[in-house]
Amino acid sequence: MSADPWPEGVGRLILEEVDSTNSEAGRRATALAGPTWILARRQTCGRGRRGRPWSDPAGNFAATLLMRPPGPPEQVALLSFAAALAVFDACVAVIGRAEMFSLKWPNDVLLNGGKLAGILLESAGNGAGVAHVCIGIGLNLVSSPEITEAAPGTRPPANLLAATGARVTPEEFLDHLAPACAGRVRQLVTYGFDPVRRAWLARAAHLGEPMTARTLRDATTGTFETVDETGNLVLMTPTGRRAIAAADVFFGEG
Repeated sequence: MSADPWPEGVGRLILEEVDSTNSEAGRRATALAGPTWILARRQTCGRGRRGRPWSDPAGNFAATLLMRPPGPPEQVALLSFAAALAVFDACVAVIGRAEMFSLKWPNDVLLNGGKLAGILLESAGNGAGVAHVCIGIGLNLVSSPEITEAAPGTRPPANLLAATGARVTPEEFLDHLAPACAGRVRQLVTYGFDPVRRAWLARAAHLGEPMTARTLRDATTGTFETVDETGNLVLMTPTGRRAIAAADVFFGEG
């Protein structure tokens, strides 16, 4: 379970407790000279997409990579795909079994079909551009949130210890995640989204199967066909192909 070397030029800050690692990263953004991982051993007010609370018991993983945008603004949102692949890579490096893990659009990592990790990107503007981006990652290392805390209609969450028997500390997981993330971000910056997109699709859950994408206004059900060149979810519906930029996704036709 030895990790690759820590990426050169990337800082590491370990804190006992914060409200949210993304919030802490935002507060420190102007003071940090280069990309930095901020890990909290305890996170009291973690959050997910659309402001949902993220339950984070002690022993689970909560960290944020604070960085300057590595490319143009339109590339910033695609960092979530690179981050998801990095989490997948780190999990496989720790456990040694790739078949247990899969990726769910837009930003979840699954373990045996249950949600293991979530990713939240937040950025701050700088005129027409982006001054910095926070890539927040929460992962259930040793425990899962109560089912009542999960979003309605989702599958029961998973945790690494219960599913695999592997007890991994947050610091140990970060040692695997940081080099994996550096490699995936470098791949995105150097070669564009296409190789990241193809790698993500090779690990996608339920590709070619029914899926429902729900927004605040409506729901679209169709066959999960692909992710397009801008990161949109593409469903083949009875009325044709639909590209969806943002939604909550549920497997099946419900």
